[in-house]
Amino acid sequence: MTLDELEEIKERELFSRKKKVLRCCMAAGCVSQGSSELIDNLRAAVKDAGLEDEIEVRGVGCMRLCCQGPLTQSDPEEVLYEKVEPNDAKAIVEAIRTGTQAKLQRGDPKHPFFAKQHSVVLGNSGHVDPERIESYIAVDGYLALHHVLRETEPPEVVKCIMASGLRGRGGGGYPSGLKWQAVAAAKGDRKFVVCNADEGDPGAFMDRTVLESDPHSVLEGMAIAAYAVGAEQGYIYIRAEYPLAIERLQNAIKQAKKAGLLGAGILEGPFSFNIDIRIGAGAFVCGEETALMASIEGKRGVPRPRPPFPAESGLWGCPTLINNVETLANIAPIMRKGAEWFAGIGTEKSKGTKVFALAGKITNTGIVEVAMGTPLRTIIEDMGGGAPDGAMVKAVQTGGPSGGCIPSQHLDTPVDYESLSELGSIMGSGGMIVMDESNEMVDVARFFMEFCRDESCGKCIPCRAGTVQMHHLLTKIIDGKASARDLAKLEELCDMVKHTSLCGLGMTAPNPVISTLRFFRHEYEALLQPDPLAASETPPASGSSTTTA
Repeated sequence: MTLDELEEIKERELFSRKKKVLRCCMAAGCVSQGSSELIDNLRAAVKDAGLEDEIEVRGVGCMRLCCQGPLTQSDPEEVLYEKVEPNDAKAIVEAIRTGTQAKLQRGDPKHPFFAKQHSVVLGNSGHVDPERIESYIAVDGYLALHHVLRETEPPEVVKCIMASGLRGRGGGGYPSGLKWQAVAAAKGDRKFVVCNADEGDPGAFMDRTVLESDPHSVLEGMAIAAYAVGAEQGYIYIRAEYPLAIERLQNAIKQAKKAGLLGAGILEGPFSFNIDIRIGAGAFVCGEETALMASIEGKRGVPRPRPPFPAESGLWGCPTLINNVETLANIAPIMRKGAEWFAGIGTEKSKGTKVFALAGKITNTGIVEVAMGTPLRTIIEDMGGGAPDGAMVKAVQTGGPSGGCIPSQHLDTPVDYESLSELGSIMGSGGMIVMDESNEMVDVARFFMEFCRDESCGKCIPCRAGTVQMHHLLTKIIDGKASARDLAKLEELCDMVKHTSLCGLGMTAPNPVISTLRFFRHEYEALLQPDPLAASETPPASGSSTTTA
């Protein structure tokens, strides 16, 4: 495929657009609530009304406000309907025909939930049809890949990513450009690019949203990365719990190959790159890069010590670049608009945007993308609408089971890697769970510890045994059977597990306990009982005497 052919597809797609577009959310959450039947009914209603030349019914990815799905929106009027049922289709089409509004639950596209978002990764989400490559090409899809292959040398691509300031969105925030540089410089006959789509944090659905809504953006990002580091084979590692994302990825890969955008001789040039999908069984530890690679190789998914790092010795001992879904979805926009543009978003040390999944005790559950440095309060209160039913927000957990609980008095903290770390939490992959005053923080800590205990691979003793003992002590405290001595033991265990575990799962497992002890210690102490051993060891009061018979 040539640039002229890409432009021809874009022009044909745009030329065929109807005067009005009726978008219908086809993300997994809406599909589960009947949006497949809804979109069939909408198309039938358009046909029955004789409006096929005027109205395009388009299935799109996530429209973000998940709690109100299924969602539809008619453009250019920007009429948004919430909780739409299949039987509402005729009323919606009739309202478009007559220029009125259907008597259905209305949403506000200008609500802060939508208006305060800054879309880069999700720029196409809810707008393009994820099952048609033409829809992606119409919004300049694969244009960045063409530019890179025809006009840019691999070292220049790496320099652009370094200059952009992009940091890995999978949790640690390591500079992406440095990782790319290391893989590009590594010696090896074969190199690999891996997309880590093993999203397993409780309450997290950011990567799933991207893959279901805009799969070609990830494929294009992987192809650019492969060209930059010298790889010819890529893998997407995704858990089996995401069947719709897998289906759309498979479809996207097939379409890209057919169009000459993946496979041999991409864009009629010398560069070749293939992508295969590897489906994981859902082990949380396989989100750790060395465990993920072991699973791709057909081995048991358990971590190994580092070094060597994957950039030097990864899949089958070859240099391997591993980035997560959101990181790769940033690549094409950066290459299209430039490193300076991306670096102009966010803060000095945290560039660009971040996608978060808002969940828990919050009014507006869904997906948001904001510029780095946006205060937590803006996300939770302005966009999320705060806690429902007039309740007060007590804390927010960022970073999933590896993160920490941030109390309400710190909601003015900007969302960036350094600020969250100072509060004992992490950015993580983007899970954001809100808690209100009804949540007991020791219970919250035990919930996350139970998750880590169950997901521990068992390879190293600190994590395997430490998470069990920490969960036991948390249960003992909640049951009112613990003393101050048990609390001190819990803190000792947190320190030991954090500093001696093999991989990130064990190293970060104590974080929810450490953060809740830091900010909500009084809730732990209120559950403690007097220590009978301490009482028996108390020395006699001054001036007392003892006698013997």
